[in-house]
Amino acid sequence: MLEIIQILVLNDNYIYLIHDSDSMETATVDPALGAPVLNELAEKKWQLTHIFNTHHHWDHVGGNLELKLKTECQIIGSKSDKNRIPGIDLTVQENDKIMLGNHPVVIIETPGHTLGHIVYYFPEDALLFCGDTLFVMGCGRLFEGTPEQMWQSLEKLKKLPGQTKIYCTHEYTQANARFALTIEPENEALLAKAQQVDQLRTQGKPTVPSTIAEELATNPFFRVNIPDLQSSINLQGVPSTEIFAEIRKRKDSF
Repeated sequence: MLEIIQILVLNDNYIYLIHDSDSMETATVDPALGAPVLNELAEKKWQLTHIFNTHHHWDHVGGNLELKLKTECQIIGSKSDKNRIPGIDLTVQENDKIMLGNHPVVIIETPGHTLGHIVYYFPEDALLFCGDTLFVMGCGRLFEGTPEQMWQSLEKLKKLPGQTKIYCTHEYTQANARFALTIEPENEALLAKAQQVDQLRTQGKPTVPSTIAEELATNPFFRVNIPDLQSSINLQGVPSTEIFAEIRKRKDSF
């Protein structure tokens, strides 16, 4: 079994530690800062062996060099982003498989938020570390990619098993829920999820992880093919990419 630790930094960033108790290997995902990771490692008496970077933005790679200096860990990132990932050791691309102990990790390329964005999927453990491609009830802003690219990336993730847990890198859920309700105000699953999210945040608790199944029921960026959603924004029968682009445009100005 893998143990996952969630570390909140920079107000709304999550850094993850993934520990395999059999091999004693430990990976961190998108370390914005080094010190919080080192503190958690010391408390758990774990040795950092890997950094998994999803993309090059500073709030995902800011701790890379400090952690590599102090732990001699291996830094893994996208082949197409090799010049933008500090300290990168191993480059990966679509369908590559790496291992954390005896746990296979499949690389899925998800351009959109950035051109070199990748996600880390643990098929045997039903875990997805998705950086800024997919959020709970949201998706990443298109800084470099096109709506077509992001929609294709999301379509890949939609096909993962419904029980797959989604570990995204930001606590944006409450705002995402408010926006989602402007798109599907009568979606009962969304209404219930938004209420649950408000309760969690009132208690200071994280809303991450979600699951693919929950996102299929509540995330407007996953649901552009749903007739009720199309009707609610008067875009019935329009190509999926155009519907996605319209919802993303609305979110950007929400």
